[in-house]
Amino acid sequence: MSTRKQFIRSAVTGSMLMSGILHEMLASGETVTSDPLAPRAPHFPAKAKRVIFLFMTGGVSHVDTFDHKPRLYQDVGKEVKLDHPEIKNRPGYERIFLKRPQWDFAKYGQSGTEVSGLFPHIASCVDDIALVRSMRTDHSNHYNATLGMHTGSFAFARPSIGSWVSYGLGTVNRNLPSFVTIAPAQTYAGSQVYASDFLPGAHQGTLVVPGAEPVADIRPQVTADQQHAELAFLARMNHRHQNGRETNPNLAARIRSFETAFGMQSAVPDVFDFSRESDSVLKLYGLERGSTQGFAWQCLAARRMLERGVRFVELIDTGSSGNWDSHGDMMDHARLARNVDQPIAGLLKDLKARGMLEDTLVVWTTEFGRTPFNNRADAKGREHHNWAFSSWIAGAGVKGGTTYGETDEYGVRVAANEVHVHDFHATILHLMGLDHKRLTYRHSGRDYRLTDVAGNVVQGLLS
Repeated sequence: MSTRKQFIRSAVTGSMLMSGILHEMLASGETVTSDPLAPRAPHFPAKAKRVIFLFMTGGVSHVDTFDHKPRLYQDVGKEVKLDHPEIKNRPGYERIFLKRPQWDFAKYGQSGTEVSGLFPHIASCVDDIALVRSMRTDHSNHYNATLGMHTGSFAFARPSIGSWVSYGLGTVNRNLPSFVTIAPAQTYAGSQVYASDFLPGAHQGTLVVPGAEPVADIRPQVTADQQHAELAFLARMNHRHQNGRETNPNLAARIRSFETAFGMQSAVPDVFDFSRESDSVLKLYGLERGSTQGFAWQCLAARRMLERGVRFVELIDTGSSGNWDSHGDMMDHARLARNVDQPIAGLLKDLKARGMLEDTLVVWTTEFGRTPFNNRADAKGREHHNWAFSSWIAGAGVKGGTTYGETDEYGVRVAANEVHVHDFHATILHLMGLDHKRLTYRHSGRDYRLTDVAGNVVQGLLS
């Protein structure tokens, strides 16, 4: 058996990009359909065909970015009382004081949506954005909140939202993965944020790491003639083995997987070849020609993947600037915002100019917000805050130029139209034409879904 596996790996040398498919091919005992990535019809007509999921890891402060609270400026240093165990039982937090935002807000666009000075480029796109100011999540630890935002589960590993979309809709380009995550480094929940868990392995996200070789081992290590000969021989062996076993769905799926892996060797280098992009496009994203690093590179790579049929692309901001976990000094947000502001705005404008925003859903989120208060009146940083935070969506089927929900006068708690993470997920799936209650998978005697046993589509975000 080990010799056969070695030969298989040799025959698809350089195809590590499709880790999910290769896992499926080599795993034993897994039941799959004859073509797990075949395109599937949605439950109902979809507004969006594809998703870009922008994840700002570490916890972005809502009161410093998208949730303007004038009372925080007026009442800075005021002591407040919060009757909540999470505060009362935290050592050193016997007394808490309001902290002023360090950036001013202004109104942008025809909608007059208020955005802070941290995001001037994104602010120029507010008329295409539906801003949610009433997000809530269930956990204040990075690991749990990150897991929840990606999988709907805050304690146990479950399939990622990208895997659920891949499982529900399949892909239109078998030479590329249906689900890709682009990240310079892992985030708090590691590979679980793009794992397929109990879904078929073909739906696992593929990790792309910015750099000179974004996908390791994609180039064949043998000559083209030798590889063709190996694959032809392997195909004959597989089809001979399949004769008389046509009812076994694993065989057809694995044969098709080898064909996909081979096709990726030409498709993947093309995706990351930015040489044909114009100077004006590179300038739009803030990307220097020849650069293979930074969030601008991630955003442009995402657009090129969508153009070639990738269904779900996640961009995780885990670059050299660190992450958004600004306990010590909120001024860290300034450096982090500069890293992503122009690239994200460039992506939105580029998609719109190409007519792609009409059927692409762009999601911007973080795992939780940051406290509008701290345990000292002069504290420079903010702590984790899962009671309220901000996210936004743009593009296909989205009511642009709107805000939804609100927090109280200090941004501490949701005051109206709460959007739980389960509601957020249900809305994303709805825009993709998927009913979150019907998108299920039977595992260990139970029908699982992304939204667990909760979630409602937020109609107020839909056009």
